[in-house]
Amino acid sequence: MPRSSLRRALIAPVLVFGLAAAVVLSLAVGSKAIAFGDVLAAVFGNRDGDALVVASLRMPRTVLGLIVGLALGLAGALAQELTRNPLADPGLLGVSAGAAVAVAASIGVLGLTSPFAYVWFAFLGAALAGILVYAVSGAGRSQNSPAKLALAGAAVTALLGSVTYALVLLDVRTLDQYRHWAVGSLAGRDGSLALRMLPFIVIGTALTVGLLPRLNALALGDDLATSLGAKVGVTRALGAVAVILLTGASVAAAGPITFVGLVVPHVVRAFTGPDLRWLMPFSAIGGAILLLTADTAGRLLDYPGELQAGVVTALIGAPFLVYLVKRGRLKEHTR
Repeated sequence: MPRSSLRRALIAPVLVFGLAAAVVLSLAVGSKAIAFGDVLAAVFGNRDGDALVVASLRMPRTVLGLIVGLALGLAGALAQELTRNPLADPGLLGVSAGAAVAVAASIGVLGLTSPFAYVWFAFLGAALAGILVYAVSGAGRSQNSPAKLALAGAAVTALLGSVTYALVLLDVRTLDQYRHWAVGSLAGRDGSLALRMLPFIVIGTALTVGLLPRLNALALGDDLATSLGAKVGVTRALGAVAVILLTGASVAAAGPITFVGLVVPHVVRAFTGPDLRWLMPFSAIGGAILLLTADTAGRLLDYPGELQAGVVTALIGAPFLVYLVKRGRLKEHTR
């Protein structure tokens, strides 16, 4: 068996076991210790005693972390392939910044206070920002090249970030409410938010799966991909739509959780190689494992309080980013 196939065969059960363990720990660990039997009872419909705590509080939070983690891991791998930038994560395409400015505006200008109200503004802002980035990168002769896509994303992110800061700093009430969303957390989010965003994540995932053969061709270079029959512009545009759907829904539901889309694809790629048929699904599973583990670790690091999942992923991701720089892993993804 080739070495690459052996690595893939090994990582698949490890990831499945890791995901199962992360789900169980997310359900069992918290300010109140709950026996594993009560966790299983809650999963199978029991609502007595501690099982009620698991079913009503921890299970919706775990489902949210599972869905958001899957989407962010998949979106990160896709963003890195589209931009050929190993430092790319979904936020590089301006999606997170668009959601942030829309939430700040809906709170400060429209006076919205409920997450159920401004979550749709977050998704709309994410979508519009992604469209703006793609439009800017498409200007000129070399339309939507990976370098232009990354630069356009950085420019739009900086612009929208300054608008967001202006909105929240000019009004104390807006700042107080916005900061609870902006930190990126699974705590205090209603589980039904995940269900409302799930259709967008399903569509984004289906679109990514449908694009995998063309994305594999695109990774060989634009000229070779064209000779193989792949429509480079259309493929990159549809890939950007998938990133917008996946990231926009995730950010709207849980806030801008950073580094999941950056860290996970790099770790997974070391085992799967560049073949996107393996990289994409394994990155999705890895994203869910990382986010659920970060959320669970946050409950233990500041017990009996907790650190938000976005803070923990930043604590993990920042050293990893330094590692990438030190190892010289900042080249475009080509084969």
